[in-house]
Amino acid sequence: MADKYKNPPQAPPTFTGTKDSILADAKAICDRTRAMLDKVVADVPPVADGSKTTFDAVFGPQVEDENDVSLSAHILGFYQYVSADSELRDASTEATRLMDEFGIECNMREDVFKVVDATVQTYGGIDALEATGGKVGGAVTPLNPESARLLVREHKGYIKNGLGLPAGPERDRFKEIKKRLSQIQINFQKNLNEENGGIWFTREELDGVPADLIDGLDKGEEGSDNAGKVRLSFKYPDLFPALKFAKNPDTRRRIFIDNENKCNGNAALFREAVLLRDEAARMLGYPNHAALRLEDKMAKDVKTVDDFLGDLRNRLAAGGVKEIDHLLALKKADTTELGLPFDGNYYLWDHRYYDRLMIEKEFSIDENEIAEYFPLRATVAGMLKIFEELFGFVFVELGPEERARISPTGRAEDIVWHEDVIIFSVWDDKSEGEGFVGYLYLDLHPRQGKYGHAANFNMQPGFKQTNGTRRYPATALVCNFSKPTPTKPSLLKHDEVVTLFHELGHGIHDLAGRTEFSRFHGTSTVRDFVEAPSQMLENWCWSPPQIKALSSHYESGKPIPDALVEKLVATKHVNDALFNLRQLHFGIFDMMMHAPESHAALEALEISSVYNDLRAQISGIKGPEAQGEPSTWGNGQACFGHLIGGYDAGYYGYLYSQVYSTDMFYTVFKANPMNGTEGRRYRHTVLERGGSQDEMKTLEQFLGRKPNGDAFYKDLGITA
Repeated sequence: MADKYKNPPQAPPTFTGTKDSILADAKAICDRTRAMLDKVVADVPPVADGSKTTFDAVFGPQVEDENDVSLSAHILGFYQYVSADSELRDASTEATRLMDEFGIECNMREDVFKVVDATVQTYGGIDALEATGGKVGGAVTPLNPESARLLVREHKGYIKNGLGLPAGPERDRFKEIKKRLSQIQINFQKNLNEENGGIWFTREELDGVPADLIDGLDKGEEGSDNAGKVRLSFKYPDLFPALKFAKNPDTRRRIFIDNENKCNGNAALFREAVLLRDEAARMLGYPNHAALRLEDKMAKDVKTVDDFLGDLRNRLAAGGVKEIDHLLALKKADTTELGLPFDGNYYLWDHRYYDRLMIEKEFSIDENEIAEYFPLRATVAGMLKIFEELFGFVFVELGPEERARISPTGRAEDIVWHEDVIIFSVWDDKSEGEGFVGYLYLDLHPRQGKYGHAANFNMQPGFKQTNGTRRYPATALVCNFSKPTPTKPSLLKHDEVVTLFHELGHGIHDLAGRTEFSRFHGTSTVRDFVEAPSQMLENWCWSPPQIKALSSHYESGKPIPDALVEKLVATKHVNDALFNLRQLHFGIFDMMMHAPESHAALEALEISSVYNDLRAQISGIKGPEAQGEPSTWGNGQACFGHLIGGYDAGYYGYLYSQVYSTDMFYTVFKANPMNGTEGRRYRHTVLERGGSQDEMKTLEQFLGRKPNGDAFYKDLGITA
């Protein structure tokens, strides 16, 4: 390690919380913020006054408090996703509840809103602020665009939090709804994190599943009902290989259906949440919750989203039918070969199995053979090297000695939440000035009580401090890749390589952020844009030179052979229509839940039936209902957190932002994905800005024109 990268100017955060300190710290945050708001209200009159109701007087203290709070609040809430200690997870969950409820109280303080409203009037009103970006005339000093954006957002936030409602029973009911929704969100995610279900199978029932996986499963105790059996959990490293490789369709069916019922307690919470959201939106004068959520997004309104999803569904429908016909023919041949009955249907529990078999047979690709070229640690190193070349970063892994040296406590273990965690200090390279950038953490393997998917968590945002210096970010990737065994390292399937690169893309967005305020830092953009930077980077995982650069056989160290790369790249769009129809199922279901014709219509819905029937209609793949089961056979909506955890009326954003990501890739990077000049321009034009300016403006500045869907449809192989 070069000496210049040895001494970060900012210590990493510590993870020394106890169940008592986590709650005490959360309460202290609330008390400090309350006192700050009380002082603002006492010092500033609630009427427009160019000398008193200024941005600095009203928002200076609030911004400083918000920035400071973000340094500890994110971590207090982070323990619930990653701590191995259930008491810490519970304390973190309770701390989140306390801080969320306090946030609702703050957002409904009429005395603060009056001062904020007076400040908006001082600068000419909302329309003037939005039109001029803060460069308003008159006696007041003009605002910079980021400050103007914050002022507008704050004002709108108070209105959306019920301060346009008359004081009394109506506003009290609104506050009650907001608090209950906060509690539902916390409980829903906690149930997912704590889920620990599984199924006991004989080894015969798991015929076809890789021996490595079976050997790593819990074994039944001698003398018990499960003697001679192994326990398959619903965690991804167990679930997906079992659905891909188990030859017995009854085994796959059982796994699939039980997985869709693993969090049935969440079904009632989901129903309650969508009904409460609809009630609250109508109280504010919106026709539904989606209309409220979308007005500040890139899509702007329900019609735009419905038209986009409906149009894409129509374009993909024929391709989906064609793909199912092809897979059904494969299933018929396979069942004949295995001596199994064939009823002419293609089922949900068939898809991962026959998708995998098709790729093996028709492209001569064995995903386990490919995984041998992607050992986890070497692949991470290859990815970071790409980011170094493209964006001008330097990643320095911190070993035990370095951790102890830079730890605020002098103890290496205090700057991680678990012994598995890997830390990098991140720097600018010589071309970027060799300054410090921040910290990157990787927590890559499953454990009980841990968040079960793959995600990026900001732990500390970056921002400009009151003394003018920069505060640097800390960001974590939390994933669930299989653990190493005594004979093999953790090996990544190619789709896991794509997932890892995608989530690292969010981490890079977080590290690259250079905003004045913490609230706009990094990935703090509108939801229908936030996935675009990471989606764009997924293309590197399909570019032959980059695939080779990422690869290194776990035994020989050799890169993946060209012939294998060629076959792999040829599979990029295999069964793509079905994959995107699945995304459309989530997106259309989300809009059905959040843009109903009336509240009564929403109340009348049997949500699980809607979810399952819609899936069959959109994808064309049959479920248990085709075998005579009722449509309520599963509660899939209860098993993933997106629609409760912030993607409500927002799941369409995964597809919508792909329009932008594909346009950026085709326009700027397709000809040369490793163009460092364009990479740095992308870093400074798109990633650095975070949410500090309108995202459409950011895109237009990068592309040199308005974005369009041509590349998106071309990439999907359908006409624009």
